[in-house]
Amino acid sequence: MPRLKHSIVAELPEPERLDVAQLARDCASGACDLVAVVGPTASGKTRCAVRLAERLGGEILSADSRQVYRGMDIGTGKDLAEYGSVPYHLIDIAEPGTQYNVWQYQQDFARAWADIRARGAVPVLCGGTGMYVNAVTRGYDFSEKVPLSAARERNSGRADLPQRPFFIGTLVDRDTRNARIDARLDARLQEGMVDEIRGLLARGVPAEALLAYGLEYKFVTLYIQGKLTYDQMRTQLATAIHQFAKRQMTWWRGMERSGVRIHWVEPDAI
Repeated sequence: MPRLKHSIVAELPEPERLDVAQLARDCASGACDLVAVVGPTASGKTRCAVRLAERLGGEILSADSRQVYRGMDIGTGKDLAEYGSVPYHLIDIAEPGTQYNVWQYQQDFARAWADIRARGAVPVLCGGTGMYVNAVTRGYDFSEKVPLSAARERNSGRADLPQRPFFIGTLVDRDTRNARIDARLDARLQEGMVDEIRGLLARGVPAEALLAYGLEYKFVTLYIQGKLTYDQMRTQLATAIHQFAKRQMTWWRGMERSGVRIHWVEPDAI
């Protein structure tokens, strides 16, 4: 008999009930110097971070490697209206077509984090770029010319970076997450994501740069170049985002295995 292949779905962590009042006291006392909201794409991170910032008197620090670029709005899902009156930082700080790396992010974060705390507000980190999150919460040392893998292993304990972060993970089951990804992708296509990327190309942003700026920019650029049909682009892009979300969740669970405590919550319960 042929062997049957069984798909193995990792169990989700149990959701916690977050004591926001206690978290506020910890932020006020210095027991927590950064609230970090992490999780896979389409899990409700921004909504969760905004609600926490409103309740804690906070400001949001983005940890998204693509939202740093100006004019890349629909494809990166900036959703700036969702922030409401909550101040945000580290969005629209680089020009598309230029290189922006994790070392630059660490420096920009350190300045914004210090400024927020100096004004008596609570810094709330929000994003899905795991390397950015680790660089600022584990103090990666980029001061010497060493391979990135080596920098990952060295926590510099820098005083200009958080020492007592409190991690919150946004929890959503796989089927719901994939359905949200599909609905969000269709909405972005209807909102003009293809035209946004045509505009970037017309402004002189190289196609090679767009191909490296993430899944939406890669697959839509291939469609504009005539290498994919519209239907192929949409189908392949949706599948790639599903896979990306799974890898993100693997990253966060890996952080837990390395000793980082993540408090998993259902975003609507905040």
